[in-house]
Amino acid sequence: MDLRIFTEPQQGASYEDLRRVAVAAEQTGFSAFFRSDHYLTMGGSGLPGPTDAWTTLAALARDTTSIRLGTLVSSATFRHPGVLGIQVAQVDEMSGGRVELGLGTGWYEEEHTAYGIPFPPLKERFDRFAEQLALITGSWATPVGETFDFAGEHYRLTGSPALPKPVQSPPPIIVGGAGKKRGAALAAQYAAEFNSGFSSPADTAAAFGRVREACSLVGRDPASLAYSSALVVCCGRDEEEVARRARHIGSEGRDPDELRQNGLAGTPAEVVDAIGRYAEAGVERIYLQIWDLDDLDHLELIAAEVAPQL
Repeated sequence: MDLRIFTEPQQGASYEDLRRVAVAAEQTGFSAFFRSDHYLTMGGSGLPGPTDAWTTLAALARDTTSIRLGTLVSSATFRHPGVLGIQVAQVDEMSGGRVELGLGTGWYEEEHTAYGIPFPPLKERFDRFAEQLALITGSWATPVGETFDFAGEHYRLTGSPALPKPVQSPPPIIVGGAGKKRGAALAAQYAAEFNSGFSSPADTAAAFGRVREACSLVGRDPASLAYSSALVVCCGRDEEEVARRARHIGSEGRDPDELRQNGLAGTPAEVVDAIGRYAEAGVERIYLQIWDLDDLDHLELIAAEVAPQL
């Protein structure tokens, strides 16, 4: 089981907060540091305010040396795909080929309203998402010296030099969601990884099944995708430590017993058992959602007492 660290900095984090967590994750042996791509808090003050995902990852590309870096997930409503393709390629070069692009339709209407970003209906967001996947992957795949044209309903490129090229050929793309018909088809066509976030083992297995079926329909080996899950983690050496960490989750805290039902919570042994249930559902990689960015001991505990048992 591959364990990655996943943060929600829109809840309140500076770049320095994120740098400390990313460096600690690298030093303790986690394979990747990911962050959400949001501009508005989901409860609480959100102070000191949002940080931009790709600005953050560009800096982390220079402040880390080996850990993989990415978004879970960037919103297709935030950036023109021609620009996003350049940004991801540049950060990939800055990191020496360690970047992954999680991309989705966008869903949080309030942050769009707060920052003046258009928020079209779901069908149009899905249409734009599909065109962005086609445009970005097509641009990266265009040989150096040739140009790239794209004619979609929402985006048009003519004579693009399709530069710069990323170090990786190409950077892995992550598509997430419930794996319903259209999302599963896009994952089968474009993704290196499918992520089912914050779902039960049964719902996760069902989503994976739909993606595998979509792969088979287009002649792709379903095993060529990685299958992952994002889950809140709250691990403690004893019940007091579990409860203390649970109080720092979200804007109002969470109940430890509820977390045991809907995440990865408890002692290291309990967390290992919970991860085992997701492994049985087909999960190969877990993004551990960390809320308290000052609690680096949490990462050290998971690395020392959970990871070695997997």
